[in-house]
Amino acid sequence: MNKRLCLFLLLSVLLSVTALWAQQKATPKAGEGISTFLLRHNRAPKKYYDDFIQLNKKKLGKDESLKMGETYLIPPAKSSSKAVAPSEKKEKAKKVAKTKIHEPLFGKQLADVKVTSKRLAGACFYVVSGHGGPDPGAIGKVGNIELHEDEYAYDIALRLARNLMQEGAEVRIIIQDAKDGIRDDAYLSNSKRETCMGDPIPLNQVERLKQRCEKINTLYRKDRKNYDYCRAIFIHVDSRSKREQTDVFFYHSLKKAESKRLAKHMKDTFESKYDKHQPNRGFSGTVSGRNLYVLACTTPVSVFVELGNIQNKFDQRRFVMSSNRQALAKWLMEGFIKDYKGRK
Repeated sequence: MNKRLCLFLLLSVLLSVTALWAQQKATPKAGEGISTFLLRHNRAPKKYYDDFIQLNKKKLGKDESLKMGETYLIPPAKSSSKAVAPSEKKEKAKKVAKTKIHEPLFGKQLADVKVTSKRLAGACFYVVSGHGGPDPGAIGKVGNIELHEDEYAYDIALRLARNLMQEGAEVRIIIQDAKDGIRDDAYLSNSKRETCMGDPIPLNQVERLKQRCEKINTLYRKDRKNYDYCRAIFIHVDSRSKREQTDVFFYHSLKKAESKRLAKHMKDTFESKYDKHQPNRGFSGTVSGRNLYVLACTTPVSVFVELGNIQNKFDQRRFVMSSNRQALAKWLMEGFIKDYKGRK
C-alpha cells in the first residue's frame, strides 16, 4: 500500500514539474504594460491579469510595471467559455449601438450620449484639461475680453470625452465643473469652480499636478484589468508672443515608446486633416519628447497637447469659434482611433 502511495506522489510531482517546465515564458517589449503584454500572447487582461500578478509578483517593478530584460511566466490558457452563435453576436452588437450614457457634465442639452460605434470598445481614456480651480492658466485678450486657458481647454476636453463615448469608449473626466457644460459661446465666462473629480484643486503647481496624476493612477490600477487599452491626454493652450502663430503640437513621455507612437498618430491625423481642409496652408505641428511632470508621473500611456497660442489673433479663432473647438475634439478622437487600431 505504501509503495502505491509513494508511486502516486512521485507521478504527481513529475506531472507538476512537467507542466511548469512547459509553461510559456516571454520578455516584454519597450513600453509594454501588463495588459498589452498579455494581449500579445493571446490572453485577455480581464481574464488573466490577476493570474499574471500571482505568477510574477516578485519580478514586477513599481506599480506592477514590467521590467525590460526580465522573463515573465504567461498564465496557462483556461478552457474557453461556451461559444456565442453569430446571431447572438449580432444581437449584442445592436444592443451596444443603442446604448445611451448620461453624463451631466456635458450640460442639459448634451447630457444624454448615444453610443453609435464600437470603434473604441475596450478602450478607457483619462481626459484632463489643463489648470483650473484657482489657476486660470494662460490669459489672452480680444479687446477688453480675457480668454482663459482653463475654460477653453475644458470645453474642448468635454467635447473630446463625448466623442470618445460615442465611439464606445469608457471615459474618465478628471477635471470637472458642475455648472459649465459644453458651451457654444465665443467668449467663455471665467470661474474657479473646477475640481479634480470633486476634490478642490491646489494653487501650488506641483501639488496640482500631483493630485491629477494620483487620481489617474488610482483609477488605472482598476481599469487596466478590464480594458485592453488605457490612455491619458492632457489638453493645454500655449502662450507666446502675439506675433507667433502656431499649429497644434504634441509632447510624449521620454520613457514610453507607446507614448511616442500615440503622439505621432495624433500629429499624422491633424496633418491629414489640414491637407484636406486647408491644402495650401500646410501643417507645422510637431512631436517631441519632454520630461513633463504629468508625462513622467502618470502610469498609463499619455500624450500632452498644446492647441495653439492664446495671444495670437489667428490662433484665437481656433478657440473662440465653437465649430473649431468641435473640430479639434473630433481630430483628437480620430488620432486615438488611429492609435487604437495600430496597437499590437
